[in-house]
Amino acid sequence: MVPLFPLKIVVFPDEALNLHIFEPRYKQLINDCLDNKSTFVIPAFIHQTIEFGTEVRIKKVNKVYNDGRMDLSTVGLRAVKVREFVNPQEGKLYAGGQVDVLDNVLDASDLQKKTLLDLIKDLFAKINLDLNVVISNNITSFNIAHKIGLSLKQEYKLLSMMRDSDRHDFIISHLNEAIPILQQINEAKERVKMNGHFRHFDPLDF
Repeated sequence: MVPLFPLKIVVFPDEALNLHIFEPRYKQLINDCLDNKSTFVIPAFIHQTIEFGTEVRIKKVNKVYNDGRMDLSTVGLRAVKVREFVNPQEGKLYAGGQVDVLDNVLDASDLQKKTLLDLIKDLFAKINLDLNVVISNNITSFNIAHKIGLSLKQEYKLLSMMRDSDRHDFIISHLNEAIPILQQINEAKERVKMNGHFRHFDPLDF
């Protein structure tokens, strides 16, 4: 049975995540994982249910406090589907369950990758991040997902997808909707600035 640490967040594979552990049940969970050199799963508690999540490995214990609280560095490994949830599992304070690893079919086409990269650059330019963010050509659908304005429910849906081509299409669709809205907002700001130059003019007298 795999230790489960439900949170109201979506953790993606390869994502670095810092955790502050303070509840007795999760202090026990982390100590068990450290003793057994094992991983645990963070299911995303989004739709008031436990279904999809990510297997997580502890990279480093950064600090242990006198009362047993801990600061951890972790990394996401693989997306999973929880098929059994037992809370708490027998003999433990924390939940456990059985999980199935989701396939991750890396089938995104070169056209999809280029389209996504171009849209991300356009998005960052619209929000004035183009000079501050280095975008790698090897960027994946998972490691960009937190940076493009997806809602928590959208992130959750992305996590559940097993084909990279589907994730690319999902993000591309989102950006194709979001970027024109940002463009309209920027144009509105410019009009407001322009109109501001005339606010002291007297009405014209014909």
